[in-house]
Amino acid sequence: MNVPPISTTNTGTTNTTNAAQTVDYQSFLRLLVAQMKNQDPTSPMESTDYVAQLATFSQVEQSVQMNNRLEQILQASTFSQAGDLIGREIESADGKIKGKVESVRLFSDGIMAILDNGEQLPVWAGVIIR
Repeated sequence: MNVPPISTTNTGTTNTTNAAQTVDYQSFLRLLVAQMKNQDPTSPMESTDYVAQLATFSQVEQSVQMNNRLEQILQASTFSQAGDLIGREIESADGKIKGKVESVRLFSDGIMAILDNGEQLPVWAGVIIR
């Protein structure tokens, strides 16, 4: 059976979430390759053990892909919510800040509404949207 070579080059990703997932994925690959390189030739790995490790490898790969897709879905949902705020009246939970939303800014931890009076209001729980 031919096994394609495994590349260990770094892509220089700056996204910390993707970097953490890549580290886990790359670490798993390195461990698997190291185990295969260092196994005793007189007592090779059982085929069932090898198949189990390949299944685990597949699960790790699918988990990384699923996390990436979920992140994309959450980002699309945030974009949609932000777009829906423009032109609507919004008020802070304490009633001190209110106005019509002219634009929005998206941050990794939420949405900031920029109001027609120049004030900024983070869109959190308790904010009233009309």
